[in-house]
Amino acid sequence: MNKILKTILFLIITIVIIGLILYPKLKPEEKGPQLPASQERSLVPVEAKIINPKRIENVIKVTGAIIANESVSLKTEISGKIEKIYFQEGQRVKKGSILLNINDDEIVAQLERLKYTQQLNEDMEYRMRQLLEKEAISREEYDIALTTLNTTLSDIKEREARIAKHKLYAPFDGIIGLRQVSEGSYITPSDLVANIYNINPIKIEFSVPGKYSPLVNKGDSINFKVESSQNAFTGIIYAVEPRIDPRTRTLQIRAICDNDEEVLIPGQFANIDYILNVLTDALMVPSESVIPELNSHKIYTYKNGMVNQEIVNIGIRTENDVQITSGIMPGDTVITTGILQVRQGMPVDITYVN
Repeated sequence: MNKILKTILFLIITIVIIGLILYPKLKPEEKGPQLPASQERSLVPVEAKIINPKRIENVIKVTGAIIANESVSLKTEISGKIEKIYFQEGQRVKKGSILLNINDDEIVAQLERLKYTQQLNEDMEYRMRQLLEKEAISREEYDIALTTLNTTLSDIKEREARIAKHKLYAPFDGIIGLRQVSEGSYITPSDLVANIYNINPIKIEFSVPGKYSPLVNKGDSINFKVESSQNAFTGIIYAVEPRIDPRTRTLQIRAICDNDEEVLIPGQFANIDYILNVLTDALMVPSESVIPELNSHKIYTYKNGMVNQEIVNIGIRTENDVQITSGIMPGDTVITTGILQVRQGMPVDITYVN
């Protein structure tokens, strides 16, 4: 009997202890007062910039090539043996200077013979003219003598022209390049003698995208540098190709630059800055504040304590900024950071930056 009573008491005590342990966990939690949702959320921190007009140079950076003012591959008009070369490699020559002579002994001999014939024919024409004046001969006989003389004179001019072709002359003032022939060698019109260059002034050839063609004008200045010099050079545009290249959709341009010290050499690579125009009142915003959309662009501004979404049109771009041509006004505040978190009409924690 006592054993049964002890067992019952033991079970009762065990149940009480277990109940005391589980009761706090099973007790429903009491909910405190709820804060308004607007107080639970903190304001999004953003940075913004007040936009004011400023002067901007619309500069495009392109690459180009230095080319000679004039350059010619010197070749002869006839074939023959080179008798004499009158220039040195790298020599400066004047226009009209004789550079090379091809053997012309045969033509010279023919010319001398014709000059003897000329003298004879002139005497014959003179005597026939005297006789014609005395009506001792017919007009036809005199015309034959005159034609014979004129034919001889024409033959002499033809031989003189052929002799001139045996000599090679400098076509302009310039510098002779490397010689490709030697005295005594046989040359043909297809053989290169040397190249001649005029490099003062020098020319710069480059292209710009076709969309800029309305802004390109003769007389515009360009600034450029070459790898061989730390100096900056200035050129003036003197010629513009009157069409857009259909393959590259670019406009080809040439500028000219003084090269008194001959620092610039044909074939060099040029890095060019071309100022297309100058904007005196451009509204420029940081590039990161402009959000591209399907057919437009948008930015966020800060007005009356709220975020406003503005659809804008953009213009030129610089390294860090984008021009806004419509959609904002001078003095507007443009949000530059946190633009992915803000929405129309949202209050924000704004910090102004320069």
